[in-house]
Amino acid sequence: MAKLVILNQGMTGRTHELTVDRTTIGRVDDNTFHIQDASISSHHCEVHLRGAEILIRDLNSTNGTFINNEKISEAVLKPGQTLRLGQVELKLDPGSSGDSTSLPATPGTPSAPAPAKPRQVDATMVIPRGVSMDQLEQGGTGKGLASATAFSKKKNKTNLIFIGVGVVVAIIIIVLLVIVFNQVPASGK
Repeated sequence: MAKLVILNQGMTGRTHELTVDRTTIGRVDDNTFHIQDASISSHHCEVHLRGAEILIRDLNSTNGTFINNEKISEAVLKPGQTLRLGQVELKLDPGSSGDSTSLPATPGTPSAPAPAKPRQVDATMVIPRGVSMDQLEQGGTGKGLASATAFSKKKNKTNLIFIGVGVVVAIIIIVLLVIVFNQVPASGK
């Protein structure tokens, strides 16, 4: 039976057998394969068994779905290839050769994944942001946005008006104080 094996330190060796036609992978508990990692979306991707093929379909995840470091929206995962969901890496283990449901090895790829070299994981992981400031300033063109100006940089007119009114009020107060002090008769005469 084919299975997905997590390679990340701290989750190394955790597996999920692909026994049903559709497997969902994500951070929340209602997924078939639940992976608790901040870089994985709540419903990150789906895995479909299509005969001898394993089709991976991204579910508009925030940090993306990659096969061999190439971003995909939908692609076939072959034995020996690396599937990356956000910052979590997995390998496809086609299962034992005696199992009639195991997937055949693809020519040019090893029949079993090579042992994973342990990755040094820092206490903090950098998670790529979904949108950069430059992209926001240029305007959004993503799916579901009503207009491209929804994220355009706005001029800060309110601050300019506030500063202008403040300066005018300060000048008026100073003028009034000068008038009041000039009209007060000097005491002692």
